[in-house]
Amino acid sequence: KNISDFSVNITDCTQVVVPEEVFFTVAAAGILENLLILIAVVRNKNLHLPMYFFICSLAISDMLGSLYKTLENIFIILCKMGYLTRHGDFEKKLDDAMDSMFILSLLGSIFSLLAIAADRYITIFYALRYHNIMTLRRALVILAIIWAFCAGCSIAIALFSYEAATVIPFTILFPLMMFFILCLYVHMFLLARSHAKKIASLPSSTFHHRTNMKGAITLTIFLGVFLCCWAPFVLHILLARFCPHNPYCACYMSIFHVNGTLIMCNAIINPMIFAFRSPELRSTFKKMFYCPR
Repeated sequence: KNISDFSVNITDCTQVVVPEEVFFTVAAAGILENLLILIAVVRNKNLHLPMYFFICSLAISDMLGSLYKTLENIFIILCKMGYLTRHGDFEKKLDDAMDSMFILSLLGSIFSLLAIAADRYITIFYALRYHNIMTLRRALVILAIIWAFCAGCSIAIALFSYEAATVIPFTILFPLMMFFILCLYVHMFLLARSHAKKIASLPSSTFHHRTNMKGAITLTIFLGVFLCCWAPFVLHILLARFCPHNPYCACYMSIFHVNGTLIMCNAIINPMIFAFRSPELRSTFKKMFYCPR
């Protein structure tokens, strides 16, 4: 709030405010859509595969992001109504809990995307050994490690968020992981054609290769949407920490509500991509909503 008030005095950029009704509508839609993904995977035994478990992990991260923005908006409304103060002990603990949820959502999304990328890489280049390399048990162990690590980091960063030594590694992690996933993609697509020629003589190789490349393209869409929705908010965190009094930084921070809305839009777009790109999920949704005779 102090940064927002100060930015009004040093820049001509007015604060862009998103109506509360829009916040709650977008957040509720994101939570419901991702909940449908989880229910569909649980109900359909054909979807009990490592890839769909990683997708469920991404869906949980999206739900946490929408829930975080919903709770934050409720907190702001209660403060405006006078039921809560901005500097009380309870409010500070509540704020730390919400910050921890936000960091958990961001880290969970990053590592879930990394897990999906690694799964697609193994599927394309080690197709014959995939079921031996990526077993269901191994996928569950990977997810347990990911969420344990993300939970520990989110608590530590939320508790020591005012220390530069904590903020800097967190902000560096975002572009570093994105760069690593991008390198994995580049390597994946550069070798795809040569790999296709090597397996051309194998039975059904064309079908499997086409399916695997479709999965890689879907993951590319995930990554692009994730960057567009999360990068503006991460940039806001960096500017608020390192140049809050700069007029240009303050001007960018005036669109804070828009950046927050983009996070919740990510939770809405991802399930649409799932449903559009996966025939098995589309079939499961039809069975869920239309009772067959």
